[in-house]
Amino acid sequence: MRKKLPLGVSLFAMLLLLSSQAFAAPQSELWPTWDNSNESNSATFDHSQWQHLLDRYLTEEGQHTLFNYGAVSSQDKAVLEQYLTDLTSLDPRNYRQSEQFAYWVNLYNALTVKVILDEYPIKSITKLGGFLSFGPWDDKATTVAGQSLTLNDIEHRILRPIWNDSRIHYAVNCASLGCPNLAKTAFTAENTESLLDAAATQFTNSEKGASVDGNTLTLSSIYEWYGVDFGDNEQAILKQIDVYRDGKPLKGWSGKIQYDYDWSLNKP
Repeated sequence: MRKKLPLGVSLFAMLLLLSSQAFAAPQSELWPTWDNSNESNSATFDHSQWQHLLDRYLTEEGQHTLFNYGAVSSQDKAVLEQYLTDLTSLDPRNYRQSEQFAYWVNLYNALTVKVILDEYPIKSITKLGGFLSFGPWDDKATTVAGQSLTLNDIEHRILRPIWNDSRIHYAVNCASLGCPNLAKTAFTAENTESLLDAAATQFTNSEKGASVDGNTLTLSSIYEWYGVDFGDNEQAILKQIDVYRDGKPLKGWSGKIQYDYDWSLNKP
C-alpha cells in the first residue's frame, strides 16, 4: 500500500513543484488575429508621454538602467495612465508592421511599470500575481481592439511569433536587475533597428548577460529559457551572443556553463 504523506509535507512538495515549473518559459505561439497590418497607412503612434516618463525616472548605475518608482509623482502616474489609454484605444492592425512593433514593445514596458507602481513598494515583480503565481505575466494587463491581453500574450503570442527576432528579449523589460535594461528611448518605427542592436550589445557585454570566471561561463537565464530563439544548441547560442559581444568569442567554449538571473526590482 502506498504510504500517504502528511498534509504539510504534501503541500510543501506541491509548492516545490510549482516553484520549479515557474521558470518554464512560454513557447512562441502565434495569435493569428494580430498578424495583420495596413502597410499603406503612413500614420504613426505618439509615444511622447512614455518618453517623458523615461526621461524623468530612468537613471544609470553601473551596468543597470534603473526606474525610480518611488519618485513618480501623482501627476506622472496620470500621464502613464493616459498614455496607456490613448495607445490601447487604437487598433495596431490598422498601422504598418514597423509601427506595430514599436507599439507592442512600448506597451509591454509601460504596462510593466504600471504593474509595479500599482503595488509599490515591492522587492520583486515575482511577488505579484495570484496565489501560487510566479509574477503577474498571466494576469489580464489591458484590452486592445476588444481583446483581453496579458503580458505573456504580448511577448509570446504577438511579438515573438510575428517578428521572429531574438533581439525582442533585449527589448521587453521585466522590471528586474537580471533583465536587459529598459531602453532610455521609446521605440518608434524609425529607431527600432538601432535600439535593438544597442540593447543586444549592451546586454551581451554586461556581466548579467555573460561573464567568465576561470573555467566557468555564467550566462543569463534568458539564454536557457528562450534558447530556441537564439540557436538550436548551446554552441549556436554562444555564436549568436558573439555577434554583439566584444572581446574573446564564446563559441567553442569547453568549460562549465551555468545560468543565473537576478529578480530584484530594477530600482535605485
